[in-house]
Amino acid sequence: MKNFSGKTALVTGAGTGIGEAISCRLAKENVNLVLTGLGDDDLQTAKKKCEKFGVKVYTYVINLTDLSSIDGLYDFVIANGIVIDIFVLNAGVSQRSLALDTDFSVDKKLFDVNFFGSVYLIKKFRDMIRSSKHINIGVTVSISGKFGFPLRSSYCASKHALFGFFESLALENENVKVTFLIPGRVNTQISKSAIMAKGDTYGKMDKGQADGISVEKCAAVAVRALRRERHEKLIGGNELLMVYFKKYLPWLFYKLARKVSAT
Repeated sequence: MKNFSGKTALVTGAGTGIGEAISCRLAKENVNLVLTGLGDDDLQTAKKKCEKFGVKVYTYVINLTDLSSIDGLYDFVIANGIVIDIFVLNAGVSQRSLALDTDFSVDKKLFDVNFFGSVYLIKKFRDMIRSSKHINIGVTVSISGKFGFPLRSSYCASKHALFGFFESLALENENVKVTFLIPGRVNTQISKSAIMAKGDTYGKMDKGQADGISVEKCAAVAVRALRRERHEKLIGGNELLMVYFKKYLPWLFYKLARKVSAT
């Protein structure tokens, strides 16, 4: 098990939910932080929580659909002499719409946020990654990255794509250890910000989301998996059984997937 004490982590989607909880957990383990996200107010709140553990915390607002903001993040890191040891690629947006009803612009936005933004960010830091003896990358993919599911077509597809890219990256670079963090239902606001067919916001808390595990429990499991350099780590409750059904009892998975509430 690796000791992260004294290392520096860059976390995307760090202002709220799982990203904020992972950031606090890393801070508790004496990890310095670069917190990134959409809202400066949220980032400043997260920063204050993390600084209570005595670590250095930087914040930078980025929008993963605006690649120039990622360029700005890179310049900020270099200008401040920061060396990143751990990347936690957590930022993402969900979906609540039927595949054939969803505007292509929505499909594209889901990929821009969930896939291309993270890929561009990692490529921006390629020189730092190549020159490091050891890099840990945590990628939040959700169980939706393990199978298709109603009302989640492009969300699922974008999470599938993360597996393909980052597994390839790890195989190509011996100094890079990738851990796929696979949460099921976690009590966050992600359903409220989910995108609907025409690009509007869903704006509701799903019952399944509300009944999920706490972000603190999710973060504790996630950070432990990162330290142990687990290839994949399922995080959640009984909903994780669907992953095993898909793998070992696909007929049961397809039967249940049509019946389980997607909201």
